Amino acid sequence: MKLKGALALMLTPVFLLAACDGTKPLIKREPKEPVFPAADRPVASIVSSRWSNEEARDRLNEAGEVMNKAEIRKGMTVADIGAGEGYYTIRMAARVGKEGRVLAEDIVASVRDTLAERVAREDLANVSVKLGEANDPKLPEASFDRVLMVHMYHEIEQPYEFLWRLRPSLKPDGLVVVVDANRRTENHGTPPALLKCEFAAVGYTQVDMDDMPSAGGYLATFRATGPRPAPEAIRACRLK
Repeated sequence: MKLKGALALMLTPVFLLAACDGTKPLIKREPKEPVFPAADRPVASIVSSRWSNEEARDRLNEAGEVMNKAEIRKGMTVADIGAGEGYYTIRMAARVGKEGRVLAEDIVASVRDTLAERVAREDLANVSVKLGEANDPKLPEASFDRVLMVHMYHEIEQPYEFLWRLRPSLKPDGLVVVVDANRRTENHGTPPALLKCEFAAVGYTQVDMDDMPSAGGYLATFRATGPRPAPEAIRACRLK
């Protein structure tokens, strides 16, 4: 028994040395969360899930003009960010047809639930509804031909992080489509020059910019170009 005990004591340092041979780190370090610059502008509060009533918007052919300008076609996969009551979700579902898909996303759980009920009630088999986060739309990668944001960009608290996390969800030829009003962000709009600057800071190139009176402002489209910049390399745009 004494011999066995002595042998065990002799072997113990060998096992300890094997565990500390330097091939594996002794301390597991969690990856650091990326740090993004703060927006140098006010952020508008979310005041309603409805921008205007649907009948008035249809009389102006708002959705039709926006979808035409954004070249949304049958078979496409489209994301409706800040979908609210689903004005665009419902109409895009009809436009993309049975072969297409629409993902409607909102960050307010009660709004998401109400829209999900509408989608079920109207039996829209090509629509899914998702809860996102304020700084992350939580979209699947390489999935979307178009990502639509209508009258909600000025409500994004961390636009650089949001756009950075959005980029991987686009297909190679995918576009981000922004509809907003040409006024300061605290007044529920985004000046076009500021919008272009913030997108460019995260590696997007503006493709087009058009007046869109039927939608209460303008329509701008952007394409992700080049590598996605490191968060620490992003520089905030300055309000003038």
